[in-house]
Amino acid sequence: MDWLELTIGLGQKTVQDPRAQTMQFIILMGLMFVMMYFVLIRPQQKKAKQHEELLKTLKPGDKVVTSSGICGVIISIKERTVSLRSADSKLEILKSAVTQVLEKSGNKSK
Repeated sequence: MDWLELTIGLGQKTVQDPRAQTMQFIILMGLMFVMMYFVLIRPQQKKAKQHEELLKTLKPGDKVVTSSGICGVIISIKERTVSLRSADSKLEILKSAVTQVLEKSGNKSK
């Protein structure tokens, strides 16, 4: 018996059960969904939760960076907007545009 006969299966054809193929497909799709959840969905939810927490802790006097790259100090906070002082100008931006807090009011941190 040579190697070729072993790989071909001694000339016998095997027919798989269609239900087994369906189960394999369902299991494969389930595994792919689980992988997508842990690679894409879960980290995005975690990042959104951290950003929401950051917005809740904003206080006047905090130095922040906006999504457009503007650095400034918070003057006042309203329900949906934040007033910033950047150099000699005063800006009113949406809270959601604040991406990072450079310094908390009273604390020096990076």
